[in-house]
Amino acid sequence: MSLTRRDVEAIAHLARLEITEGELPVYVDSLSKILSFVEQLNAAQTGTAEPMAHPLEGEVQRLRADVATETDRHQKYQANAPQVASALYVVPKVIE
Repeated sequence: MSLTRRDVEAIAHLARLEITEGELPVYVDSLSKILSFVEQLNAAQTGTAEPMAHPLEGEVQRLRADVATETDRHQKYQANAPQVASALYVVPKVIE
């Protein structure tokens, strides 16, 4: 599937993107190639593929030890905050 200049302009408008005249041909070409690749993926026969609950079924994934590696620095970070109460950041109410 190839996109036209008008298609890309409409997509840019919907996405609120500002694309210059010089960039437009590049976007038309790039987006057309992406859509062509997706069409190729859609053509793949997946009807006989069994759904998997996990890609490593029957295998064990090595996990690292759950050990804290960072020190608690909340006092250092809260020193820059405009207002703190009970070790929490105080922010203006935005929902009534």
